[in-house]
Order: sequence, then structure tokens, then C-alpha cells
Amino acid sequence: MSTTALPAPATMLAHTRTEDTVAIATGVTLVSVGVAFVASAGLLTGGITGLAFVLHYATGIGLGKLFFVLNLPFYWLALRKLGLAFTLKTFVAVLLLSALTELQSRLLQITQPQPLYAAVTGGLIMGIGFLVLFRHRCSLGGLGILALYLQDRFGWRAGKVQMAVDCCILLAALATVEPMRVLWSVIGAVALNLVLAMNHRPGRYIGA
Repeated sequence: MSTTALPAPATMLAHTRTEDTVAIATGVTLVSVGVAFVASAGLLTGGITGLAFVLHYATGIGLGKLFFVLNLPFYWLALRKLGLAFTLKTFVAVLLLSALTELQSRLLQITQPQPLYAAVTGGLIMGIGFLVLFRHRCSLGGLGILALYLQDRFGWRAGKVQMAVDCCILLAALATVEPMRVLWSVIGAVALNLVLAMNHRPGRYIGA
């Protein structure tokens, strides 16, 4: 799926603002549930969210606050390369996820999940949430913006780009996180990115 403002073919049916709004709310809600599974088992995930998890475990600062701040530098790339509409939708999605993450303990409590189940389930749910957002020219910032830009510019699949970077981030987390937790987290990141790699390919989806 191209994320630049190219002329729409006659057969392409653009999403309405209402559809985009519902999609953003749906995608962000799914991702927040996936994050809740991951956090409940003391695991991590990839990308900027993964970095936020590492800092959260190390400092105790709220995960949602860290996620929002870490995303700030990427809006320049989004605005310059992917357009104002994409940047605004992404900003709204990041803000909504940050708020939901901060409120998550009041909205949803998952107690003592089995780590492998939490990793795979959380990864799959987050992957579906990301897929919904990507198909409406939106992301959750950070490396998602970079992955979509590289797919648009070079044709590299966004899922594969994110999978490679996510695994690097999770392996780097070995410096501060127990090896078994990192192993379960890598499995969850692979599950997340397999959803994207299999379903988010250039030219497969014609919605704009």
C-alpha cells in the first residue's frame, strides 16, 4: 500500500473520515489490549513501544507517557515524507494509545498469564491492530512511520522491516531484562510482525 499522496486510480475507493475515525479507534483499542497482555507477563515488545517498556521497567515512569514522548521526533519524518493527513492521524492514534495505556489498569486487569501465551496472544492482537491502522494510512508512530516510508520508497514490506528492527531492540534489552523474558518477547514480536508480513503487502489492498 502506497502511503504517499498519489493520484487515485478510477477503481480505488477512498476511506471516508468516519471510516478512518472508527478504524483508528478500533486499531488503537486492539493494540492497547495486546500491550496489556504483554505488560501483565512482564514482557516487552518491539519498536518504540519496546523502548518505552525498557524505560518503564527501569524508571517506573508511566508507559503511556514514555510512549508519547519517544514518538515526538518521528513526526517530522511523517510530515515531510508521508503527508499532513497521515501525520495528523498518527498523532491522534499515538495520543489515544498513550491515554489508554495510562488508564489500562482501571479498564482491564490480566493476572498471572502464562508468558508464552501472553507473548503470542499479545503479539497477534497488536498485529491486527497495526494492520487496521496501516490500511487507513495511519500508524502508531516511531518505527511504524519508518517502515511505511521504506515500503513506499523502496517496496520493502513493512512487516519484514519492523520484524528485523524489533528483534534488534529486543536483543539489546538483554542488558537490563532477564533472558527468558526477552525470549518470550521475541516470540511475541515475531507473531506481531508475521501478521503484517502476510497481510500488508504493496498492491494487495486498494483502499486509500
